[in-house]
Amino acid sequence: MRKAIATIGFIMTVQGVSGAIDHLAVQPFFGPILNFFNRQIIPRLDFVTGYELFANLLLASLGVVVMFAAAGRS
Repeated sequence: MRKAIATIGFIMTVQGVSGAIDHLAVQPFFGPILNFFNRQIIPRLDFVTGYELFANLLLASLGVVVMFAAAGRS
């Protein structure tokens, strides 16, 4: 179970970093997969309009927190 949660945290981190890169420039690799949050979720949330970069960086940091929480104490 911890591996699954850590994997979800890793995916969140990669999508957040990729979305931030896509927001600042163009993401040429795996755009539809890595930028799902940036292209599908953010446009549907009105309260993040104008704060897309911060939303992506928040997703990346939450992913890191989830990975550390999943690692926890063994």
